[in-house]
Amino acid sequence: MDIIKMLLKEFDQEAQTTRKMLACIPDDRYDWQPHPKSMTVRRLATHIADIPSWVQMAIDDDELDFATSAHKEPVINNTADLLEFFEKSYREGREALANTNEHVLEQSWTMRNGDQVYFTSTKAEVIRAAYCQTVHHRAQLGVFLRLLDIPIPGSYGPSADEMEQQMAAVAAN
Repeated sequence: MDIIKMLLKEFDQEAQTTRKMLACIPDDRYDWQPHPKSMTVRRLATHIADIPSWVQMAIDDDELDFATSAHKEPVINNTADLLEFFEKSYREGREALANTNEHVLEQSWTMRNGDQVYFTSTKAEVIRAAYCQTVHHRAQLGVFLRLLDIPIPGSYGPSADEMEQQMAAVAAN
């Protein structure tokens, strides 16, 4: 299996889980945050929904310079709009990945803020880092939802909420 096929498979699998997690957010909880140093649900969920578009950015560009970048995440106020934004980001990232070649993935990509370079990696490594960022922030969102007593879906197997539902169904039969 070539690297692009493997990256596409992982991209699609993580998108399924991310989609389920984002769909759980109640519209009336977007301003909630568990701690003053934490992001709000809105900020965290929008960030998660934006990450798939980083794949396109990694493929199409050679760097992200925060000092000059015009990239801004939109203000999202409800789950329907959040899921629409996620699907757009997902389509853009997936299309870019499906249409690239391994030679492009071997090229360097840099994250910087003006003269301050945060890191330089291959574009393939940046794409994998985007996947890791998705998993990391999705786990944060899971904690937020758990603190709000909102049932969460499983990621790599059933969640405690899904297990509880299964056990209740078995007990009812």
